[in-house]
Amino acid sequence: MHTTFLRMLIFSSLIFCWSFTAGCKPKQWPDSPLYEPPENDPAWAPPVTAAEARAAIQGHYAHYDIVAYIGQTPAGPMRTFIISYGFTDFIVQGNDLVEIDRFCHSVNKNNQPFSANLNDAATQAITPRTATVELSQDGGAWKIMRPATPTLIGINGDPWKPLSRNPNDPNINDADGDGKPGVTVHLTLYGFIKAELYIARREIFQNFLTLYSDGSLYGHVVDTSEQLVIGATLNLLNMPSNPPQYEDQGLNPILLVPVAGDLDTCEKLMANRDALFPAEPVL
Repeated sequence: MHTTFLRMLIFSSLIFCWSFTAGCKPKQWPDSPLYEPPENDPAWAPPVTAAEARAAIQGHYAHYDIVAYIGQTPAGPMRTFIISYGFTDFIVQGNDLVEIDRFCHSVNKNNQPFSANLNDAATQAITPRTATVELSQDGGAWKIMRPATPTLIGINGDPWKPLSRNPNDPNINDADGDGKPGVTVHLTLYGFIKAELYIARREIFQNFLTLYSDGSLYGHVVDTSEQLVIGATLNLLNMPSNPPQYEDQGLNPILLVPVAGDLDTCEKLMANRDALFPAEPVL
């Protein structure tokens, strides 16, 4: 996951860039892939059967994923990484392998002079539904595909239906409990312009993973989420915005690292972040 709902900032911030400066010179994407997959131990004997693969994968994992987004405006391209931290658990149920995800913290990085902050209560309000994954073997490697299970945040309703486009929809809720509609994103532009954006989202993502000899799972994320801008404290920001994912698998990685069962709180996860995951990319 990843927490992709900060992407409405992409278009809005570029308008500020166009309005307050003579023009921006956006930085380019870093080299792809951001990270190389682990090297398998030559002595490793991978699981032979699907049952053995399910048993090998079953467990508790620290979760790290990045989703890249691209927005095109008169000021130039806006490139954004949404980095998500959390936990993923795999459970064997009969002949099925079931994935359960829980998110803790998210970071927004972009190539424009603004900062965005989503409090952890909002990130933790994302509760993807349990998903039965597809397990397959390709050239001796075991692959996992987590299918899309649409999840609503900031609005009630049927997650299998398209997201409402009505900012006054009576089904909008206060997902992060701050007394404001939907989910609140705190924004600072050019170090002094402060604003809030209120959004609702229909989170839709798939994970494609490969099992490695160290027990980790590495792959990429595909995100097709939908977003509704409910309102903003600056009228200039109160506009539809739904930039697409940047389609480069190497810039949308996901890494699941097996951890002990007692590493089970968001506080413990973030305290151990540097020991578990590679450095965050720079934009």
